[in-house]
Amino acid sequence: MTEPEPTTTKMGRPVFEVEGASVTYDMDRGVSRVLDDATIDIFEEEILGVVGESGSGKSMFASSLLNAVPPPGTLDGEIRYHRDGEVIDLLGLSPEQLRRVRWEDVAMVFQGAQSSFNPTISIRRHFEETLEAHEYDIENGLEHARQLLADLYLDPERVLGSYPHELSGGMQQRALIALSLVLEPDVLVMDEPTAALDLLMQRSILSLLENVKEKYELTVVFITHDLPLVAGLADRLAVMYSFKFVEIGRAEDVFSNPKHPYTRALLNAIPNLDTPRSRMHPIEGSAPDPVNVPTGCSYHPRCPLADEQCEAAEPPLAETTDKHHAACYYWEEAMEEIELSIESDEPAVDDTVVGRQSDEPVVSVDAVDVHFEQGGGGLFGFFSDPDTVHAVDDANLEIYENDVVALVGESGCGKTTLGKAIIAAQRPTNGTVRYRGQDIWGTRDGRVDGEIPWEQIRRSLQMIHQDPGSSLNSHRKIKSSLEDPLRRWHPNMDPGDREERILGMLEYTGMSPPTDYALRYPHQLSGGEKQRVALIRALLMNPDVILADEAVSALDVSLRLEMMDLMLELQDAFDTSYVFISHNLSNARYFAGNADGRIGVMYLGELVELGPVDEVIDEPLHPYTKVLKWATDDMELSDRIEDPPIRGIDIPDPVNPPAGCRFHTRCPEARTVCREESPSLDEAVSAHPTACFREYPMEHPYWDSEPVDDAEETVTGDPIDAG
Repeated sequence: MTEPEPTTTKMGRPVFEVEGASVTYDMDRGVSRVLDDATIDIFEEEILGVVGESGSGKSMFASSLLNAVPPPGTLDGEIRYHRDGEVIDLLGLSPEQLRRVRWEDVAMVFQGAQSSFNPTISIRRHFEETLEAHEYDIENGLEHARQLLADLYLDPERVLGSYPHELSGGMQQRALIALSLVLEPDVLVMDEPTAALDLLMQRSILSLLENVKEKYELTVVFITHDLPLVAGLADRLAVMYSFKFVEIGRAEDVFSNPKHPYTRALLNAIPNLDTPRSRMHPIEGSAPDPVNVPTGCSYHPRCPLADEQCEAAEPPLAETTDKHHAACYYWEEAMEEIELSIESDEPAVDDTVVGRQSDEPVVSVDAVDVHFEQGGGGLFGFFSDPDTVHAVDDANLEIYENDVVALVGESGCGKTTLGKAIIAAQRPTNGTVRYRGQDIWGTRDGRVDGEIPWEQIRRSLQMIHQDPGSSLNSHRKIKSSLEDPLRRWHPNMDPGDREERILGMLEYTGMSPPTDYALRYPHQLSGGEKQRVALIRALLMNPDVILADEAVSALDVSLRLEMMDLMLELQDAFDTSYVFISHNLSNARYFAGNADGRIGVMYLGELVELGPVDEVIDEPLHPYTKVLKWATDDMELSDRIEDPPIRGIDIPDPVNPPAGCRFHTRCPEARTVCREESPSLDEAVSAHPTACFREYPMEHPYWDSEPVDDAEETVTGDPIDAG
C-alpha cells in the first residue's frame, strides 16, 4: 500500500517506502513474528509518530528502517530509501554501504542515553570518534556539534568537557540527539527518546526538537507508547497493535477522531488531567503473544464490536475517510458505539473511596532533613572535602490510616528520599519520624523505651519498587519469593496455611490459575504481573503504610489504570495507606483522587505545595505546580508544542541549591526578594498551603520588589539529577 499524499505540500515526496516489512525469530515454541507486514510511506520533513503498547512492534519497526534488526531475527519485505533522486534498496546494501547510510543519511536516538554513551570517554571524544569513523573534518564537525548543543539549550564547552555520568538524564538525552545529528542526516529515528525522563523534560525536549527539525530540515520518526505526548508534535500518527499498523492518519484526526476500536480504547485508558476519573477505563484483556497471534483481526479478543467475521478474516488497512486509514470492518460503528471519554455528554461522577483517615497520624515527619555526602573519597578525591547533597530539607508531613499522599516532582527533587524516610528505610540527618507517636529511630537505637518494638515498626512500613523485576530473585519461583516474608515474620505459620494465603492473594489480584503463576519465574511474567507480585509481597505483612515508588511508571499507559485500581481495591481490603511517588501529575490525580487523598509537590528537597487533589490540580498555587501541570499530557490537542513557561530547563544542583526560594532561578514570577528570602509551607495555616510569596499578604515585600532580570540571574551549581 502506498500512503495517499498528505495535504501539506512540503511532505509531498516520500523519503522512505516500507512495503510488507516483517521480522521473525525462530524459537523453541514456534516462530515469533514481531513485525508483521508493515506497509507505510514516510514523507520528507514530516514528523511521524508511531505509537502503541510495549511489545506491539514499534521498536522493531524503527530497527527495520536502518536494517538493524538484532540477530538472529530475519527481516523480509521491501524498504526503499530516497536520496537526491536515487532510490536505495536498504535490504540489498553491503555492510559498508549500510554503515554509511545509518549515520550519514539515517540516524537513530535510543531510549536510554546513558547506555548509548561510553562511560570512560568524554562527550567530546564521542563526537570526535563519530566524525573520524566517517572521515569528516574534525574541527568543522566539532563546530557543528557546538551549534547543535546550543540549539538544544546546553552549554557546548561544559557538555563537551564532561563525562556522561556528569550530566543529568535530560542533558544526556539532548547530547545524544546532538551526536546523532552531527553528520547532518536527513532522517532521525527516535525510539522512546524521552521515556525515562520527567514530563517537564519530555515536553521541553519536544519543543526543542521541533525547532531543530525546522532548522535542519529533518524527517523525524518518533516512537512512543504515549499517544498524547507526541500528538501535538507529529504531522501524522501511526498506531501499532500486535506487530501491525492498525490506524494511520493526520495527527489531529487520529487523536481527536480515531477510527479503530483499539485507538479509541487506548485514549480512554490514558490517565490525564481533563477526563473525569470515573470515565477512565483500562483495556480489558492482554496483548497477544507473538508466537500465538489470534486469527483474523488480532484485536478481536478484546474488542466489544468483534463478530465471526473479525475472528475469521483479517481486515485490510484501508482508507476510511480522507487520508485516514484503519484496519477494521466496523470503524463507523466504533465511532458511534465506543465513545471517547473526553467527549462524553453524560454528567461526570467521580466516586472516590471516601478516606477513613484517623484522627491521629500513623506516621509523622517533623522538620526532617536528609543530607548525603558525595565525593571526597577514592583516588582523585582523597584530599578533597565531600559535597553535601540536600536531598530533603525541613519536611513536615503526616500520614493517616487509609490515607493516600502522592508526592510529585522532577527527578532529583527528593520525593523518593522523603518516602523512604517516612517508612524508616532512610535515617534522617535531622528531625524526627514517629510511628503512632513513637520515635522510630529512637526505638531503633534503644534511646526510647516504647511499647512498639522496632521489628513491628519495620513490618508495618513496606515498599514497592519502581522496577519489580530487579527486586525479585530471578532464580527463584514466585511462590518461593512470596514465602520469605511469611517465614520471617510468621515463623509458626503452618506450611499449608502459608501456601493457601499466597495462592489466595494471587487469585485475588487476577493471576489465575494461581497454582500456575506460583511456579513461574520472574522472567515468565509481564511487567504488570511482576508489579502485582511486588504488591502482594508488601501486603502479606498487613502493613500500615506502603511506599509505592513510581509503581506504575514502567507500565504501559493502558495498564496503569488497572494497576492503580487494584492497589485502591487492596487498600480497602487491608486498611493500609500509600505514599505514592510519581513524576506524572495525571497518575497522582487518578490514584490519590480516587482515595480522597492529597498531593504534595516537591522541588529541590522541599515541599512547596500540599493539598486536596482537586484543589491542587484545578487551582494550583505554586508556580512550579503550574509548570508541572503544563507539562502533563492533556486531551486537548494544541497545534504545536509550546515553549515551557519556565526560565530554565535543567534543575539546579542540590549540592549547592539556590539561596532564597529555591525555585526562583527558573520561576517566571520571581522577584528580587525571592533571591534573599525563603517562603515556608505551614500546613497548620491552610488545608492547601503553598511555599510562595505570591500567596502571602499584599504587604509582603515581594509585591514591591522588582522582577528578576534574566541577564543578571545565575543558577547556583551545575544541573544534575540527584535521584
